[in-house]
Amino acid sequence: MLDANLKTQLAAYLEKIVQPIEIVASLDGSDKSRELQELLQEIVVLTDKITLVERTDDDERKPSFIIKRPDAHAGIQFAAIPLGHEFTSLVLALLQTGGHPLKLEDSVIEQIRNLDGDYTFETYMSLSCHNCPEVVQAFNVMALINPRIRAVTIDGGLFQDEVKERDIMAVPTTFLNGQPFESGRVSIEQILAKLDTGGNKRKQEELSAKAPYDVLIVGGGPAGAAAAIYAARKGIRTGVVAERFGGQVLDTLSIENFVSVQETDGPKFAVALEQHVRSYDVDIMNVQQASELVPGKLIEIKLKDGGSLKGKTVILATGARWRTIDVPGENEYRNKGVAYCPHCDGPLFKGKRVAVIGGGNSGVEAAIDLAGIVGHVTLIEFGAELRADAVLQRKLRSMPNVTVITSAQTTEITGDGKRVNGLVYKDRKTEEVKTVELEGVFIQIGLVPNTEWLKGTVALSRHGEIEVDARGQTSVPGVFAAGDVTTVPYKQIVIAVGEGSKAALSAFDHLIRTPDTDEEVVAIQGEAIPA
Repeated sequence: MLDANLKTQLAAYLEKIVQPIEIVASLDGSDKSRELQELLQEIVVLTDKITLVERTDDDERKPSFIIKRPDAHAGIQFAAIPLGHEFTSLVLALLQTGGHPLKLEDSVIEQIRNLDGDYTFETYMSLSCHNCPEVVQAFNVMALINPRIRAVTIDGGLFQDEVKERDIMAVPTTFLNGQPFESGRVSIEQILAKLDTGGNKRKQEELSAKAPYDVLIVGGGPAGAAAAIYAARKGIRTGVVAERFGGQVLDTLSIENFVSVQETDGPKFAVALEQHVRSYDVDIMNVQQASELVPGKLIEIKLKDGGSLKGKTVILATGARWRTIDVPGENEYRNKGVAYCPHCDGPLFKGKRVAVIGGGNSGVEAAIDLAGIVGHVTLIEFGAELRADAVLQRKLRSMPNVTVITSAQTTEITGDGKRVNGLVYKDRKTEEVKTVELEGVFIQIGLVPNTEWLKGTVALSRHGEIEVDARGQTSVPGVFAAGDVTTVPYKQIVIAVGEGSKAALSAFDHLIRTPDTDEEVVAIQGEAIPA
């Protein structure tokens, strides 16, 4: 099952295990059980630190397996054959159970350890989902730290009866003690904020007590990360406050056009960004959403949860998010048939009928990918022609289970109260209203900038983008902006990185040319000298 190169790499990783662990497998006579058995047997022969125990008479899901220390609680369980994107989750679970250090701040570990209550988290994922591993790994780590936490990872494609029974239409989806808890990508910090409200209040108080930054960056995507690196290299006090470090890159499957990196995926790129930023003296404040910008000599950023931060300069790099079509049924059936990530959620629609709304590159690529999984794809484009590259259009039209409808305005997504059952559109040529029966709708119509919280403060374009000059300066002195949130054309990672770097250099230049707010200065021959 594992090729020779992968076995060699895995054996090297497993040498980091410092204490014995057990894998307890629950199996039956199915093909999938034999497949899981083969995988586990290939792993245990690579190290003498792991023991495999096979059971057929227990009440656990089959096939599944538990990773635990001898005589310890069964905190981590996979009801899956964790290959694909989840192979990393498996390797990390083995290493961390075996004593390899956890890469978490001490305060986060202590907060997890102090959670009061018994928690069983069941996370449904798909092996092709690039958002799922972060969620799986977060709950696994929590289970290792706190013996009252159990983390169960379930492959939705393997346990389709459960998926149907629980009306799961998107991954990752997590249940806590049998009740819906979270849907979508979520970090340990976000989980803790939801579980430990008292801890979140303390966090806001800590943030508000921080001294002002020379440069405060709002946003942790490529633009924000680049700005942080360039600012920190100038030796000035730098802070990054972000809703989720990595930004929209975390939702990107494949990156093949970042100069000098031939191929990578979004989550890996995001990890590399954060590691690079953390190699400098940068204060990263993750899982914090900005709610208001208050101009002044010290610029204040108010946070949604009640805290606030101040900076002598501010760089806005809040990026963009998927654009919605804003029709009846879209919000009601979000994650119940309405989806935005074909790579993540596509496997849940195996053999079913779906629609893709959007005829640009993203929409056509989504339709091509889905056509290999689902029963039929209907691609709906508002314009008279598709806007995707010609090579993608040729590929799309060669697929037998795809229907392309142009000049079509989607007017409603319908459902039975629990899940999507159809889509209504208007033929823009004939004005005729038509219905398509289906089980899923994937929306791929571009991006909208995250600037609602800035309206009335900085100048925005008619599209809601922050207006900037050639130096990244906004309409507010001392406030700069970079990346997809700005009017700079071409929303590309490499451009965002360059714009973030430029904004940091402009902020530094602004600092050295602006008199200190605490001293009276006079200018002599172009130099600022204290009076």
